Amino acid sequence: MKNPLSKEIVQIPPSGIRKFFDIVSEMEDAISLGVGEPDFDTPWHIRDEGIYSLEKGRTFYTSNAGLKELKIEIINYLKRRFDLEYDYQQEVLVTVGGSEAIDIAMRAMLDPGDEVLIPQPCYVSYEPCCRLANGTPVIIELQEQNDFRLTKEELEAAITPNTKLVVLPFPNNPTGAVMERADLEAIAEVIKAHDLFVISDEIYAELTYLEHTQHVSIASLAGMKERTIVINGFSKSHAMTGWRLGYACGPQVILEQMLKIHQYAIMCAPTNSQYAAVDALRNGDDDVASMREQYNGRRRFLLHMLAEMGLQCFEPFGAFYVFPCIKEFGMTSEAFAERLLTEEKVAVVPGTAFGQCGEGFVRISYAYSLESLKVALERVGRFIAKLKAEQKGTL
Repeated sequence: MKNPLSKEIVQIPPSGIRKFFDIVSEMEDAISLGVGEPDFDTPWHIRDEGIYSLEKGRTFYTSNAGLKELKIEIINYLKRRFDLEYDYQQEVLVTVGGSEAIDIAMRAMLDPGDEVLIPQPCYVSYEPCCRLANGTPVIIELQEQNDFRLTKEELEAAITPNTKLVVLPFPNNPTGAVMERADLEAIAEVIKAHDLFVISDEIYAELTYLEHTQHVSIASLAGMKERTIVINGFSKSHAMTGWRLGYACGPQVILEQMLKIHQYAIMCAPTNSQYAAVDALRNGDDDVASMREQYNGRRRFLLHMLAEMGLQCFEPFGAFYVFPCIKEFGMTSEAFAERLLTEEKVAVVPGTAFGQCGEGFVRISYAYSLESLKVALERVGRFIAKLKAEQKGTL
């Protein structure tokens, strides 16, 4: 019998995030701090619009690129929040989550041998999507001393004649790192000088906590809109993970090819999700601000608790993760996570799930209630105290 499997698919490892979730689901009294999903319910007015769309019988396909009303609200939102301007007819594509947008952007842009620069630690799908699109991933290892930001020197050093695309995963999952305007301006000059293109994953754009500033999209900088695909969606900002809705904005010449892949593979994003998202963009700004404020309070609490227990962690200003360093304990990230889960019933994600340069770190999500975080951090503190005592030989 012939091998029924693709060699390329077999060689791609499964997501390193899921292993611990599967264990937690079977473990009584375990607390997971690993899920990158808001603990808030989708705001009621958004759910109500989704329900109303079903009651009105809006259960048919939309146009492949998405509802006209939604695409108009997307461009209005991007202009209002991030000073980005797009043509809703030619430069916006509604997708099944931001993940689909990443996938089809790479498939539309890459030929065999094209290199894609991927800063790590980062979200788990960029490297597999690159391989599935016949591209060659080139990893840039971000450094803690730079607050896990991508520097122009790191970018320049990774570029070769085969480089075509740069992934910008900011605000970052898993580190919580952000790129401010000055950071983006520096790397934009390198990108333009080498005639590269960018996939800017801005799914956490609304979750930034720097004072007196907000998220800046690299597409808003001079000369960058025509070479950037902006990926965004509703999962993180509007607590709509299960609605599976995202979008891509970018140059018409690229979006046209992405639309072809979307047509053949997907047809269109879920209709009732699209109607709900129209209401989210029209009436959801206060919801987003309220959730952001609560996340920020949890962020500050988590950093305070980590400092109290003596666990080194740089201050992240985006998303809803912290990325503490556990190198002092002389064990791998996976071993640390396994012991924490076994001994204290708290699940975190090993840093290596986000790239090998994540070794020596773990990801902790604060997309949980403050009450749950307090219980979990008490357990983590007890575990850290035990590890420190072991090092001193007092246990």
